[in-house]
Amino acid sequence: MTMFKALAGLLAGVIMIGGASVARADAPLTIGVTAGPVALLLEQVAVRAKAKGIEVTLVEFSDWVTPNSAVAAGDLDANFFQHVTFLEQQNKARGSNLVPAAPGGIIGPVGLFSKKYKKVEDVKSGETVSIPNDPVNGARGLILLEKAGLVKLTPGKGIAVTAQDIVENPRKLKIVELESGQIYRSLDDVGLASVNFTSLVLGGGDPKSALVADLTTDEKFVFRFVTRPDRKDNPKLHAFIKEFKTPETRAFIETKLPAFIPAW
Repeated sequence: MTMFKALAGLLAGVIMIGGASVARADAPLTIGVTAGPVALLLEQVAVRAKAKGIEVTLVEFSDWVTPNSAVAAGDLDANFFQHVTFLEQQNKARGSNLVPAAPGGIIGPVGLFSKKYKKVEDVKSGETVSIPNDPVNGARGLILLEKAGLVKLTPGKGIAVTAQDIVENPRKLKIVELESGQIYRSLDDVGLASVNFTSLVLGGGDPKSALVADLTTDEKFVFRFVTRPDRKDNPKLHAFIKEFKTPETRAFIETKLPAFIPAW
C-alpha cells in the first residue's frame, strides 16, 4: 500500500469540522510506519489487536519526514519509526510539538558497513564515507568512525558532534552526508557507510556484517509511538501499545527481526 493510497483510504473515517479533522469514534486507529521491518513488526501486532477488537490501519512511508508531518496535521493518530532524540530535533527544525505516547519500544542499532572491506584496518587513505544528513544520526555515524579508530572528534560534544568536529583524520576520509533512505544504496559507491539496521534489513543486508556496531540500549535511542499532545491519551492507542509490549512481540523480534532490541 502506497502512502497516498493509504491516506486516501483514511478519508472515509474522518469528518471535517471548522477545518480540523476529527476521527469517528469507530474509525480504525491509524499509525504511520517506515516500510520494511518496522512495518512487519507492527503488522503482527495489528493482527493480534484486531482479535481483541482494536482495528488498526498501518500507513507505510519511505522517508523520515512525512510520517511526522502526517501526525502533526492530524491525518494519522500516531507513528512508530523514530527515537526521541530524532523527534526532538525534528520538532525544533519544523516547529512541531509531537510527543511520545508512552515509554518503551525497540532499539534499531546502527553500524559501519562496507562492500569493499572486511576489516576496518584495511580502509584505504582518501576513502569516502557516507553518513546520514540529519544531525542525530549523522552524529551517531561520526561516533562509530571514532569507535573504529578512524577519526578523533572534539571531546565532550556527544550526540551534538558534526563533521566539523573531526580533529584528527589520519586516513583523510571524505565524509559525505546523504538522506537516510539513500545510505544503504550508497554502499555501491563509497568505501564505508553508517547504516541503521532498519534500512539495512529492508535493503537485504546482514546486520552481522557490520565492521563496527552501536548496540547501545540508551533510552534516548528507543523507537517510540509518537503522537500529538491532544491525542496522547487516546485509549485505542494505549490499548495497541499494551498489545505491542507483550511476550508475543518480544518472541517475534527475537526469531524474525533479531536486528532489533526490545526495550520494555
